[in-house]
Amino acid sequence: MLFEKIKSDILAHNSYVIGAGGEMAVIDPRRDCQVYVNIAEHENMRITKIFETHKNEDYVIGSRELARPTGAEIFHGAREEFGFGTPIGEGETFRLGPLELVVLETPGHTAESISLLLRDRSVSDDPLMVFTGDALFAGDVGRTDLAGEDRRREMSEMLYSSLHEKLLPLPEGVIVCPAHGAGSVCGGNISDREYTSIGFEKATNRLLVMDREEFVEYKVNERLYEPPYFTMMRKLNREGPPLIYNLPYLRAYTAREIHSLLDQKAQVVDIRSPTSFAGGHIPGTISIWRNGLPLYMGYYLNYEDPIVLVDDFNLDMDRVVRHFVRLGYDNIAGYLAGGFPAWFKQGEEIERTGTWSPSDLAEHLDDPLVWVLDVRNINHREEDGHIQGSHHIYVGEIEEHLAEVPEEKQIVVHCDAGFKGSLAASILEKHGFRHVINLLGGTIGWEAANYPLIKG
Repeated sequence: MLFEKIKSDILAHNSYVIGAGGEMAVIDPRRDCQVYVNIAEHENMRITKIFETHKNEDYVIGSRELARPTGAEIFHGAREEFGFGTPIGEGETFRLGPLELVVLETPGHTAESISLLLRDRSVSDDPLMVFTGDALFAGDVGRTDLAGEDRRREMSEMLYSSLHEKLLPLPEGVIVCPAHGAGSVCGGNISDREYTSIGFEKATNRLLVMDREEFVEYKVNERLYEPPYFTMMRKLNREGPPLIYNLPYLRAYTAREIHSLLDQKAQVVDIRSPTSFAGGHIPGTISIWRNGLPLYMGYYLNYEDPIVLVDDFNLDMDRVVRHFVRLGYDNIAGYLAGGFPAWFKQGEEIERTGTWSPSDLAEHLDDPLVWVLDVRNINHREEDGHIQGSHHIYVGEIEEHLAEVPEEKQIVVHCDAGFKGSLAASILEKHGFRHVINLLGGTIGWEAANYPLIKG
């Protein structure tokens, strides 16, 4: 039996390959899908089946892309009308040699969500693994708010039933293979464990010991952020995303061309570190560090205007491009040739973001002209504490709350370390705020310098 988990870093997306008897199935593939073809070739297997556990909201599904070169059939839950593939329902069974996959309908995260129960009949009739999609994670369960607030209670009820009637009755030794790991926005607090089991989750997952009423109330009142790009993901994944065949070609733009692109509403993203961005950057650009791209590009980039990247040395751009492709940003166009040095060597205008250390902020904390803006997740602010007198706007929602930020004051932005603070500062600058400072170190540095965080 072949089994392998493929992780897409930062998005915390898991896809799986299983195979036997010369055939291979892929569960929840990503859009840049050559990895699955490579595994099949190495194992001398044919990819014959592709399963989507649900339509997904946080990345572009890769089933159509993978089906093109392999000829594999795509299967998905029957409770949603997809523009591609074959609908399947409760109890349907698929064979790969001695391996058997049985469909369990597990709605709640989405209406059409399915799980796949795996048996290896060559060894035992007992279940071995269950691929749970976004129904059950390590230490958490799927979010139930994405169908809309008006359906949140209904979806929470459905998820409770799916968990307690379909998944938890399975033998405790069954290995749980979810579609996401720690850090994913598809759960509230997914644990950082590579693998888990039904028995371990029953013993340790606090959501699974709640009765129905308690569980539903918890999920109805759970506070989670929904990035704007989720709307596009749902549309693409329902209708069938466009085929890309290969990763997009990135054009190298000169500094002069960047000027022209900015005039044409190009989206210029500076992917350097917060300190590099603060020291000098192209006016009007957005600061999203490399590893933050999958997490935050979906809040501030659109799918129409070309996207151009600014780095220092333009290293490993292939990996950066994959972040955009996985979120459907096929409008990724190019990068600044020669990196940011090419900009300042030409004598171009440079904009700077101020930076403060924790001690700098402590000295000015009582200054009425200083306005401290906390851009962390509200749950982190409430659980970990906040800096005295600070105000809160989540980093992904700043454009919706610009009127709350006083232009005449010195705005000191902070997050937990300084990366999201750099993004927030760049958004404020882009909207005309001229007195913006990023607190380097954020609340981590603040506490390390022995300054207090207020709880409650």
